[in-house]
This record gives sequence, structure tokens and C-alpha cells, in this order.
Amino acid sequence: MKAGQFGIDKIQNYMDEQNADLVFLQENGYQELNLKNLSGENTFPVIAFYSKYKIVNRKNLFEGLENKDITAQCEAIDIDIRGKIYRCINVHLESFGIVKDMVKLNGNKSEDEAKTKNILRKLIINFKNHQDQIDLIKKEIEESPYPVFVAGDFNSVPNSYEYYNVLDGLKDVFVEVGRGSGTSFHDFKFPLRIDYMFTSKSIQPVTYKVDHEVQISDHFPVIATFKLD
Repeated sequence: MKAGQFGIDKIQNYMDEQNADLVFLQENGYQELNLKNLSGENTFPVIAFYSKYKIVNRKNLFEGLENKDITAQCEAIDIDIRGKIYRCINVHLESFGIVKDMVKLNGNKSEDEAKTKNILRKLIINFKNHQDQIDLIKKEIEESPYPVFVAGDFNSVPNSYEYYNVLDGLKDVFVEVGRGSGTSFHDFKFPLRIDYMFTSKSIQPVTYKVDHEVQISDHFPVIATFKLD
């Protein structure tokens, strides 16, 4: 889920109420959470990860990536769950930087044309950057010696290049066990599904829920449970 302008205290209280084993946060802005029974090391400006289990290794997947915007952050974290290692990949693909005012046309032909061209320019650049970022994530998944959890804000809809390339060989937890609407981003007129959880096929999803009842971010929290061998 995305932290930020809604207040870190509300987010922390909500997380404590869930009694989660793992927490993937995006756009946390270096804010440190003191979550009950969880530990973590917040070293990124965009993402944060907290775990009930021992963290044995961490790696910045986008380190040294050319043309990387600060909003593009991804970390692979290995955790030990009852003697077995799992790799957690916390994702925030580069933001498109498109806000509501940018897509609102005012009827002035020249201004609207300039606005449209600017949006298209941004989209083309970001799609190329996303491709580079997805390539690194895909490589990490394929080379992982451990089962993987992949979760975060992909800034991409379900019929996108980003979605299908990460999904290849994994499970989409919402498709497996989710019900109702999987949309999680609600800042635009029409809600979007751009936050995902994927897992290795050896990991069994049990439940998946987007909590549309709480507004502590411009993204609704995504909560899932799993059965591990």
C-alpha cells in the first residue's frame, strides 16, 4: 500500500490492527514505522518492508539503473520462515507523474493539443523505463533459488506489458482467490487496479482483499493470506 499525505499515525495504527507477518509499503517518504511485532530497515525514499521473520539478505534491484526516476524503487529481501528461505520483492515502478489537471481539457484547441502532446511524451518515456525495470524484476524472479512473493505498485493496468511479464510463471493472487473488485487506486474518476501480489506456484494463496472501507492513502490497502508447506 502507499503511505504519505494521509498521516503516518493512521497507517501505523491500521497495520497494527491487521497483525500482519509481512508489510510491503510504497511511497513511504523515509518515514519510520514502529509496527507491533515487526522489524524493518527503512533505507529507501519510496519503499519500505517490515517482517515478523528474520531478514537474512537485502538487495536493491534498481541500483545503477540508467534513466531511473527517484520514484522507481525495488528491493529483494530474503526472509527465513521456520527454516525455509523466501524472497520478497517490493516493487514501485516509476510513476507516470500524471495528475488530474493534466488530463482535464478546457476547450481551448491549442492548449488542449499541447496538453495531449505532453501527456503522450511522458507516456512514451515511462513505458520505456518500465520495460527496463520489469526486465530486472523478471531476471530476479527467474534466477531466485527460493519461492518468491512479489508485491507493490506497478503503475500499470492488468492488460499491460508490465503485468503479463511479471505474471509469467507466477500466480496472480487476486485471480486465484480474490472476490469483487480488485481496484486499489482511487484518486482518479475511475478506480484502477495497479497494485498486485504475485507468488511462486508452490505458495498457496488463501484469501485476497482490497480494503475499500478505509482511506488512509490514495491507494486502498491490499491484504492477503497464504498457506506455506
